[in-house]
Amino acid sequence: MNDLSRRRILFGSAAIGAGAVLTACTSNNAGENTQINTNKDTEANPNAAPGEKVVIAFSAPAADHGWVAAITNNAKAQAAAYSDVEFKSVEAGADAAAQRAALSTLISQKPSVIVLLPHDGKELNAVGLEAMRAGIPVVNLDRAFPDRGAYRLQIKGDNFGMGLAAGTYIGEQLKAKNISNPIIGEIPGIDSLELTQQRSAGFKEALGVYGFKVANRRPAEFTADTGQRAATELLQALPKIDALWNHDDDQGIGVLAAANQSNRKEFLMVGGAGSKAAIDAIVADNTVLKATVTYSPSMASSAISLARLIGQKKGLSDLVELEVPKEITLASETITKENAAQYAKLGF
Repeated sequence: MNDLSRRRILFGSAAIGAGAVLTACTSNNAGENTQINTNKDTEANPNAAPGEKVVIAFSAPAADHGWVAAITNNAKAQAAAYSDVEFKSVEAGADAAAQRAALSTLISQKPSVIVLLPHDGKELNAVGLEAMRAGIPVVNLDRAFPDRGAYRLQIKGDNFGMGLAAGTYIGEQLKAKNISNPIIGEIPGIDSLELTQQRSAGFKEALGVYGFKVANRRPAEFTADTGQRAATELLQALPKIDALWNHDDDQGIGVLAAANQSNRKEFLMVGGAGSKAAIDAIVADNTVLKATVTYSPSMASSAISLARLIGQKKGLSDLVELEVPKEITLASETITKENAAQYAKLGF
């Protein structure tokens, strides 16, 4: 069972004990565990009516993480919902160089639109430029190309906003408890990544509004194993803690395991991304996890829908403008027990 299987972990304390992590497999089949738009009411949304056939080529890294797996599943499922879309999935290979080579071959086949989650936005920037110059619109998904000429549309999550949302929730909760000088921990993902730095910057800014700051910070690597290691180190360094933000729900599996092993229940925890397992745990309310801030892979579904409109030279029906916007940044929202039912359909 690979890392993405861990998305279906039983988060409850009964399921995590003595270092054991119980899992159940998550399907990789498109259409399962997906978040797509299936509204075909052509009266309410004229864009839902079948139109000119669009060939959408798609490429994303291998599904070695639950979020990346959901990106690919969502893209496939959303494409399948349209009778006028032909979906071509292109292997991304093991690294940016392999993905670049595969996409260069694809460009010669002239698809209508390319939707691309790159291994690395900077390293794949040249491919975006090549496609755009060949007259093929590129939808750059999440990992940004630095050159605006390398994409027709960029759709991404709000990393800084994740930090703001997590810090605001923690600040409000601790203020409500009249804790004036709280001990706050942070477990980010890979520290060298710009997205991690943005998340931490947003978290720091939000906490600063309340006069709070991070007492201890231990980076992990977006996996359950590294999350458990980082959390174990952090909890050992802090005999008492009031709140913890873990950037990623995959590594949060290990964070919760570490908390359970050490019998630490005195703090509240906020997760990141909005996995189904995290949402279920928040609803069950039997762990320290009380909220998670969204970074939804549903952006891949939206990318396919928007690529279809770009290919058909249409705009968004609710906007006055005749074309799809150049850039879209999804808001990061806070999921709690009170609103979990509303967000459950976006869990992955």
